[in-house]
Amino acid sequence: MKLDEQQKAVALRKRGYSMREISERLHVSKSSVSLWVRSVPLSPQALKRLDGIYTAGQIASQETHRKITAKKTADAEHYAGGIVDSLQDNLAGDQVLCSLLYWCEGSKLYGNRGCFSFTNSDPMLVSAFLHLFRKSFPVDESKFRVCVHIHGYHDEKAQLKFWSKTTNIPMKQFIRSYRKKESRQTIRQGYQGCVQIRYYDNKLFRNILAIAQTYMLRARGL
Repeated sequence: MKLDEQQKAVALRKRGYSMREISERLHVSKSSVSLWVRSVPLSPQALKRLDGIYTAGQIASQETHRKITAKKTADAEHYAGGIVDSLQDNLAGDQVLCSLLYWCEGSKLYGNRGCFSFTNSDPMLVSAFLHLFRKSFPVDESKFRVCVHIHGYHDEKAQLKFWSKTTNIPMKQFIRSYRKKESRQTIRQGYQGCVQIRYYDNKLFRNILAIAQTYMLRARGL
């Protein structure tokens, strides 16, 4: 019986069947098939068939992986939506989150006429910080000043317009742009430069730092 199966396996292999196909067709283990066909020479036609099988298998595997990843991403987004929705109209929560964002990306130095600043190159993060800042603290829009950091390859007017729209701060409140020294770095496609949001209110600055620091100390049980 085994000899008959072995002969059939060799014949199928010569025709370009994969070991998985042979195993399933003859109802034997892949290890047995591997042992039987390991010395079978393959013609160009057989190799072409095998290449087609592997390519199709790879495509199917990639598609399966893509669907699994998409499902996990959708589940995470659904979970995140519930968490974020639960924070709506929570002033204290918004103040804590805003303060923590500032602690991560903002200046912590006192002085300079009560000015504090938040600097980042990610438009989404800048928008999120300003949204929370305006929503959870008493903000005087006239106290904002903006400094854009750009490279030599940037169109300054275009970048000022971009960051004005992103921050919802009029360009008349933008100060002179800072143009970084030229380097041999590759041009970063889609990079909008870096923006520094300045706000002049020393009391509010101290309150934001205090909220962030107090939250982190209590998180450590201190």
